[in-house]
Amino acid sequence: MQRRNVGASGLSVSTLGLGTMNWGSEVAEDAAREQLRLFTEAGGTLVETAARYGEGQAEAMLGGFIGDTVARSEVVLAVQGGTTRSGNRRLDSSRRGLLDSLDSSLSLLGTDHVDLWLAPSPDPAVPLEETLSALGTAYSSGRARYIGLSNYTGWEFARAAATAPFPIVVDDVEYSLVNRTAERDVLPSVEAFGAAILAWAPLGRGVLTGKYRGRTPAESRGGSDVWAPYVEPYLSGRPQRVTEALCTAARGLDLRPHELALRWLLHRERVASAIVGARTPQQLEEILATAGAPVAEPIAEVLDEVSALLD
Repeated sequence: MQRRNVGASGLSVSTLGLGTMNWGSEVAEDAAREQLRLFTEAGGTLVETAARYGEGQAEAMLGGFIGDTVARSEVVLAVQGGTTRSGNRRLDSSRRGLLDSLDSSLSLLGTDHVDLWLAPSPDPAVPLEETLSALGTAYSSGRARYIGLSNYTGWEFARAAATAPFPIVVDDVEYSLVNRTAERDVLPSVEAFGAAILAWAPLGRGVLTGKYRGRTPAESRGGSDVWAPYVEPYLSGRPQRVTEALCTAARGLDLRPHELALRWLLHRERVASAIVGARTPQQLEEILATAGAPVAEPIAEVLDEVSALLD
């Protein structure tokens, strides 16, 4: 697996990142351990987690695997802060909330630092300066080697990056063939500040695998009452047409749809890594088999055209 620097920073990450959102909820410990093993053996380094994943179980699992399944030095830990494990309020970007969540994450992960600490979506109840103060404390103390943001719009990222007395190296946003909204303002903003993008849901919340064509498998996320609203926006209309075009192109290239979708994404400007998640080790193996070769120009042009943002 290839590696690339995050923007203009010295932080190097694998072009695919392992997301742990399903750990502790849909993915049991043994399967999570196997996922981590497969990922690192394939050359993957970037592992993304958060306190809210599995109500804290994802961090606890990952912490148990480090030093056993994989050495701490072999992984780049990207951790989202400022989110609570339980209760109605999931977001807390206050100084107390952020630093408390970081200390808790470090304890569960069994490490004295995270490689990339991500502030969550802007908290309307907390001034930006307070959020940046907490991020600066983590950065200056060495508990966070690099600082990033998560789900900030372009102007929000620019405001934070222009205000912070430390570098903000990344914005963690949704980006795929069926959701290219980051190109409107996030991409220009991160480029202006020498930063990069971590792309979550790079397979369009699962639809770019082609498994939802014509039906919704009962065992899929779309077939779950909990996850159906998450997947549903991409099952019809324009996203459906994009998926059909992708599957047609992939078939002509003798590729699986997810391979072509990831190849397209990983050669977009400013994308440092695509965060992929899986419910089973077998699913992850299929994703990791994706080659890093670029998409041929004629195919890229067709995919660009069919998925282009509407004015």
